[in-house]
Amino acid sequence: MPRYRSLAAVGSLLGWFGLVLQLWYSIQITQAKGEGALAGVWLYLGFYTILTNMLVAKALAAAALGPGHGPVVRFFLRPGVQTAIAMSITIVSLIYNLMLRQLWHPTGGLLLADLIVHDIMPPLYLLYWWLAVPKQALRWSQVLVWQSYPAGYFFYVLLRGAVDGWYPYPFLDVKELGYAVVLVDAIVVLMAFIAVGLVLVALGRWQARRQERTTLRAA
Repeated sequence: MPRYRSLAAVGSLLGWFGLVLQLWYSIQITQAKGEGALAGVWLYLGFYTILTNMLVAKALAAAALGPGHGPVVRFFLRPGVQTAIAMSITIVSLIYNLMLRQLWHPTGGLLLADLIVHDIMPPLYLLYWWLAVPKQALRWSQVLVWQSYPAGYFFYVLLRGAVDGWYPYPFLDVKELGYAVVLVDAIVVLMAFIAVGLVLVALGRWQARRQERTTLRAA
């Protein structure tokens, strides 16, 4: 909706700021270990949090620009795509706050970056999704299609780990847990994705029906 473009623009700028700040610190961390900047970029691109925040920032940028700016913008403006991103960024926040936050204690600018990508962008994007995304076309079957992104990330992590032995999250660490346990962990997380997706579709369809009844009463 055009009236929420300012919210989308501010959210996108904040999201990109957090991502750039996180990238800068990732490079600083690898350089402190005697590795190069490319190692920092490679580390950075291994996290689902980063990849999903990129999608959030792109979706908000598309909303700020409006549909007349090409096929990529129109893709990110699709209600199904925006709801899939809402599902993923919700999982990012839930897993981090329930399972990962206690594992490290960032300070200074790194803490700011951490707060942006894990604590600020998820509710901000969900607010935008609730206020601005049309939801009449949302369907239950779309929830399964949306799992292609987290499933693709899972195989990406396994491939990366097989190449360099590094896994971004403890519950996906094949070296420590083995493939069988990691597969079970992945299935549990996938169930969480599906549950959140179903909740979002239910909320979206309820909101769409409510808005339709309000419109009919006003006519």
